[in-house]
Amino acid sequence: MVQQMYRVFFVVLFCFLAACGRDDATTTQSISPQTQTAGSAAYVDGERIRDADTEPQNWLTHGRDYGEQRHSPLKKINTDNVSRLGLAWYKEYPTRRGLQATPLVVDGVMYTTGPWNRVYALDAATGEQIWEYDPRVPAEQLRFACCGISNRGVAVWKGRVYEATLDGRLIALDAKTGEPVWEVQTTPPDEPYGITGAPRVVNGKVVIGNSGSEFGVRGYVTAYDAETGEQAWRFYTVPGNPAEGFESPAMEMAAQTWSGEWWQYGGGGTAWDAFAFDPDLNLLYIGIGNGGPWSRHARSEGRGDNLFLSSIVAVNADTGEYVWHYQTTPGDSWDYTATQPMILADLEIDGEERKVLMQAPKNGFFYVLDRETGELISAENIVPVNWATHIDMETGRPVIPEENFYDDGPVWIRPGPIGAHNWKSMSWHPGTGLVYIPVMETFFIYGHDEEFEFVDGLWNLGQDPALITPGAPLPPPPDWPTSAHLAAWDPVAQEERWRIPRKGLWNGGVLTTAGNLLIQGASDGNLYVYRADNGEELWSMPVQTGIIAAPVTYEVDGEQYIAVNAGWGGTWSLIMGAKPAMDEPLANDRLLVFKLGGDETLPPTPQPEPVPEPPPLDVSMEQVKKGAVLYNEICYVCHGFNAHSGGTIPDLRYMSPESHDLFMDIVLDGILSANGMVSFADVLSEDDAEAIHAYIIHRANEDWKDQQSDSE
Repeated sequence: MVQQMYRVFFVVLFCFLAACGRDDATTTQSISPQTQTAGSAAYVDGERIRDADTEPQNWLTHGRDYGEQRHSPLKKINTDNVSRLGLAWYKEYPTRRGLQATPLVVDGVMYTTGPWNRVYALDAATGEQIWEYDPRVPAEQLRFACCGISNRGVAVWKGRVYEATLDGRLIALDAKTGEPVWEVQTTPPDEPYGITGAPRVVNGKVVIGNSGSEFGVRGYVTAYDAETGEQAWRFYTVPGNPAEGFESPAMEMAAQTWSGEWWQYGGGGTAWDAFAFDPDLNLLYIGIGNGGPWSRHARSEGRGDNLFLSSIVAVNADTGEYVWHYQTTPGDSWDYTATQPMILADLEIDGEERKVLMQAPKNGFFYVLDRETGELISAENIVPVNWATHIDMETGRPVIPEENFYDDGPVWIRPGPIGAHNWKSMSWHPGTGLVYIPVMETFFIYGHDEEFEFVDGLWNLGQDPALITPGAPLPPPPDWPTSAHLAAWDPVAQEERWRIPRKGLWNGGVLTTAGNLLIQGASDGNLYVYRADNGEELWSMPVQTGIIAAPVTYEVDGEQYIAVNAGWGGTWSLIMGAKPAMDEPLANDRLLVFKLGGDETLPPTPQPEPVPEPPPLDVSMEQVKKGAVLYNEICYVCHGFNAHSGGTIPDLRYMSPESHDLFMDIVLDGILSANGMVSFADVLSEDDAEAIHAYIIHRANEDWKDQQSDSE
């Protein structure tokens, strides 16, 4: 079982979910003859998005404009009056699973998503609900969802709202009523794909990627006709089996950089988040993810750049035809995705105005590219790194010591797979000339699993599981910190101007405004507003939960608002069991909206339930040790490493007597399948499940004793 550690890495083992069961979603496309006209609800077209600065009262697309700058020209809320900011209204959800969505606002109506891909249309001034749509995502889809049930929002276009669901559907809704217009299954329903990213609409086409690299899938991006749902084009991000031919010259080119029979593992390269669009160049920019498995040794016989993994690829927005690419991490073996947000801007560099694309992917460097050609203009590290010594400006490639591919033994690498910057949005402020980046300093030990065997549909990383199990022999370097901060980065000089330290690693995306404001939510349970020019704190408010989503701002009837989805969750809380850096109990997920003079108050957070005394441990320590290995192979990705819960799902140390009695039925018989907890009898024997149960009871008793000692 130790050898199966990462094969089942993100399988949901004990998801005791509060959600009810869901019917299977339809996989057929239903086309409505309905036609939208100018003047109807959410009638947004390319001209409006392109000219977003002329109507700053709206937030029309995921990054506000096509360049994803996340900077607003609004300035009625500014450094002089922001101290008067207060809560205007809020919407509470019946979950504590995390919120990541960026709300869109069009002509006074807000469109956003909550947990389980539910879509809401709200009065943006009052919060009154106009309609709600539930796509009824099957709960068992969680088995193929790496990071919980969150998603990053919707797109709007010509009277319709588009959302992509966790089970791979793209759905068009009538913006006025919330009724479905058409639906298409964008992923094979019998393969372990998922979708967490927000769609974008360019040139009348809805663009969406997917996720699932570690489960053995092949990445691609698809564009659908926004009116009918018919597929317009598809761009594969990694090559398939050469014997079956190549879909394009780009795939034939990419195949030359792979070795072995990578297609049997899917290859990965899923585009699960970032897109940007330049309408003048008619180029769509795609951020592409890591390989599957992680280890190039397991994936490609230890050779090759493995295009287009961890790359930015520019394609023709009308046809999906390849134009250029830049690979941030050739031969990626560290989960260094390039799916992180991209920003398009015009910068003066060496006396010349350049059309640039900027990105800070997971690998710790900040890149400035010429977005017309893909030429690397500059790259510098935003955190200490050791996977590469530097970026060679003559070749445009990182200089990677060969031992860092860990073919010959384990190596501590920084940053780790959570990255120096993850999916949290950056912002570009044209007034200050700075990019604001939520930054993390992390590290991880990588080592190839010599006994690795690919298992279709399960988690496959090719990593040595013994390296992170209890008693692992290789401690990290003692002088490597784990920390986080908000960095103000000068993209021309390629240097940090100043930073704001954070208490916890997992913090929210960023918004800037023409009012000289810099706004970010944090894991310490506060929403913060700073001066954008120097980082001086101007205002903050506790919101009773960690914030990981990005704020937006908009205006209705002459009044400016700031909105943010607040809810702790995602990878860091699930895998590491990390709670927000706050002492209070977590509140439910909420959408929070602020304005000057707002006087709404949040209800008090519920007091935590008393911790039940755990059952006595009446098994051998050998069984506990076996259970510890199994738990930290399989269970920790949802319930936290060493049974430390992140607060988003129930803590297994505090199970009720009834749950203890039903433990084997839940794990092996799948009696909670309707809630997403399917049977794992295919990967766990009865002895294995009993050992895991023994370990959980052991950990519960350990922490119970500590709690009693602290209270005495």
